[in-house]
Amino acid sequence: MCIFCKIVNKEVSNNTVHESEHFLAFHDLYPKAPIHVLIIPKQHVDCFQNVSGETMSALTEFTQEVATKIGVDKTGYRLITNNGDDGGQEVNHLHFHLLGGGKLPWDHSHEDSLKSL
Repeated sequence: MCIFCKIVNKEVSNNTVHESEHFLAFHDLYPKAPIHVLIIPKQHVDCFQNVSGETMSALTEFTQEVATKIGVDKTGYRLITNNGDDGGQEVNHLHFHLLGGGKLPWDHSHEDSLKSL
């Protein structure tokens, strides 16, 4: 069982931001921004490539609720998901990182690595 499924099953504690019947949002343990929330479906889905349109539609609405609840809906935020090994996915359970709480820098360091491709 993956770590996010353990969180959903309350086997691992978390700092919940928002919860519904189908989704959970909680603070990341290792934040990369002043606000860093993870948003997951409660039902295990390995990655973005495998998620249904129906789930994504509901997840979009839930994510917008989270953004409003934490107060970044008007100021702006970044929403990120990594898909698969090459995409940097570390936990094989679909999740989105919602980053906000200030002007977020954009890291252009990847541009040098692209030149070698």
